Amino acid sequence: MGDIDPRVEEAVETFGLPAVARRRLLTGGGLFSAGLAASALLAACGPDQQSNSGGEGVGDFPKTPKWKFVFVNHVTSNPFFVPTQYGAADACALLGCEFQWTGSKTSIAGEMVNATNAAVSAKADGIALCVVDVNAFAKPVDNALDAGIPVVSYNADGAPGKPGTNRLAYIGQDLFTSGVRLGERIAELVESGEVVGFIATPGQLNIQPRIDGAKQAIEQSGKSITFNQIASGAELPQELSTIDAYSQGHPDLKGMFAVDAGSTEGVAKVMAKYKLKDKGVASGGFDLVPGTLEGIKNGHLDFTIDQQPYLQGFLPVLSLYLYKLSGGLVSPAETNTGLLFVTKDNVDPYLTTKTRFEGSDTKQQLVERSGAIGHG
Repeated sequence: MGDIDPRVEEAVETFGLPAVARRRLLTGGGLFSAGLAASALLAACGPDQQSNSGGEGVGDFPKTPKWKFVFVNHVTSNPFFVPTQYGAADACALLGCEFQWTGSKTSIAGEMVNATNAAVSAKADGIALCVVDVNAFAKPVDNALDAGIPVVSYNADGAPGKPGTNRLAYIGQDLFTSGVRLGERIAELVESGEVVGFIATPGQLNIQPRIDGAKQAIEQSGKSITFNQIASGAELPQELSTIDAYSQGHPDLKGMFAVDAGSTEGVAKVMAKYKLKDKGVASGGFDLVPGTLEGIKNGHLDFTIDQQPYLQGFLPVLSLYLYKLSGGLVSPAETNTGLLFVTKDNVDPYLTTKTRFEGSDTKQQLVERSGAIGHG
């Protein structure tokens, strides 16, 4: 056999041809020119024909505009949402789009409505909105949808059974169910007596459903537990002072719990300050801010509940991107980011590993793990 035309070799390697065809191409038998035949075959099945890819966008996606998505948040500077912003940024980097972080610093619905309306006027390519008020956002969301702008809610989605908007989907924790799980855990830890549930801003729909769920679970437990809801305030110093004062005014407390990140950290600090664990006081709350994790490690808190804030930024971008890319055929899906009890048994990785996923580091990194994965 003489020298084989490189185009023949490429065709043979590329298409996995049957034995007869391979032999005829490699020998030129029965063909005017094996090289010309291979060239024609390669051309016919070239990149444009082998794939449906536009070939110029990210991955195998077609090239798209640099879409801009707007996140409207109720507490824009709250440390809980640092990993949420990292999640949105990472998704945008992956997909070649960008996002804006806006809303209110202090949970003022009017400021959030203005930010939503501004996004519509600026022709945003998609909006992710915390629906912390069941009445305020219906019209702005309808205006966005009327303008062809897809809208998803994240982190908060109105009241249980009443989302308050016509958003396409909700991405976040099932807040009422997480409250029920909190109440069930309280009933496991406390036999009877008074327990308190601190809530930063009563009535706000990213946290009120948790209190309501906890109350329901405690009542259904049948135990003689008195559960009192106490407003702790929107600012961290106010939360801490409120919790401190309440604990000193109620020396017979059997449990201190909270349904937001700031109040939970405040509970941890007060539990440590007065060594309340030594007096048999149970405690717990939500989210993964550093003071809360240290409180668990040091035995002052029994638990906290993780709701995965990183995913609450990453997944809205992914959903809005796919909606735009598919012309609306891939509509955003309801997504529960879940709940995980973090206790002294599993808190160590949160303290020893600093990552964007928990908002404790800025750099990108591969986080290695080993060993079995916990399961039921």
